[in-house]
Amino acid sequence: MAVKRITILGSTGSVGTQTLDLVAENPEFYEVCALIGGRNAQLLAAQAKQFRPAITVISDVTQLPALREALAGENLATAGGRDAVLEAAARPVDWTMSAITGVAGLEPTLAAINHGGIIAFACKEALVSAGDVFLRAIEQAQATLLPVDSEHNAIFQAMADGNGKAVDKIILTASGGPFRNHSLDEMRGITREAALRHPVWSMGAKISIDSATMFNKGLEIIEAARLFGLRSEQIEVLVHPQSIIHGMVCYADGSVLAQLGSPDMRIPIAHTLAWPTRIATQAPRLDLAAAARLEFFAPDEQRFPALRLAREALAAGHGAPAVLNAANEVAVAAFLERKIGFLDIAGIVESVMLRLAAPPVDDLAAVLALDAEARGLAAALTTVKAA
Repeated sequence: MAVKRITILGSTGSVGTQTLDLVAENPEFYEVCALIGGRNAQLLAAQAKQFRPAITVISDVTQLPALREALAGENLATAGGRDAVLEAAARPVDWTMSAITGVAGLEPTLAAINHGGIIAFACKEALVSAGDVFLRAIEQAQATLLPVDSEHNAIFQAMADGNGKAVDKIILTASGGPFRNHSLDEMRGITREAALRHPVWSMGAKISIDSATMFNKGLEIIEAARLFGLRSEQIEVLVHPQSIIHGMVCYADGSVLAQLGSPDMRIPIAHTLAWPTRIATQAPRLDLAAAARLEFFAPDEQRFPALRLAREALAAGHGAPAVLNAANEVAVAAFLERKIGFLDIAGIVESVMLRLAAPPVDDLAAVLALDAEARGLAAALTTVKAA
């Protein structure tokens, strides 16, 4: 396999660090050209020392002095702030990991798309908020989009024979999060700490909360519709507590192809890193005998209204998914700051969707303007809840 020049957008986050772990295990295959982190200057500096990229950028410019101090004497180029992030993302490479959480990843990912190459995509919020803009940019740049989310990566692998037109439906699996067996009354008192304790996956704070509310799965419904050209009714969600089957494709001839694996994000990341070949990982090997059984349940949309809200946004089209995503990001942040309750997250999202019109969003400026408007309304509603 030829050496790939790579960029990591979000190198200090959960997906970014696991990507670099895989690179470190396979150094003969990869050259790290750019690292872009958020605000963890010490971790970003440690990564830069290990991988020696041409440029290391921290998006929080107030942390640039700390980054430079940590890299003193290393003779490594550093920069900080939005413009530096976009410049680094736009540098031509063979493969880019897009792992900046939330809609903040949209601009850097578009900058990376413009030079073509392979885009490994872990930032579902950007595709949800700006699906048409995003996919148009992919087509114009003749870039290759590879999904990193375990569910979408599973569907991608199960559809590798290219018979997309013969697909009846796909099935996205969900662990159900830590509260799948809780009653509504029990869910009212859920704490930040409890919501962050995912029973299966090791993830960052935002996606852990999204998993607990099942907004993560709602966003994945919209993402799957964009990625695979499917209608909402062709996308089924099943709760699968063991998180061993990550996705299934049901074909017109009655065949069902599934991708299985241990619940470890290194597996889908490695698939995109090596595609169209494969590399070895240290992820645990699947032992079906030890797993003993695989269970599936229909999700309860009364206790987890995120799925209904996501389908409503997908059906409404235009900017509705952007409104849903923006409101959710604000509500999750408020919950993590202990300003609102767990069930308030979905309530705030639904209130914003009902109050805010969702016009067509044909370019990045329109997406960001609608995103800002939805965030403002969501913030006002969280203030009322917190009062």
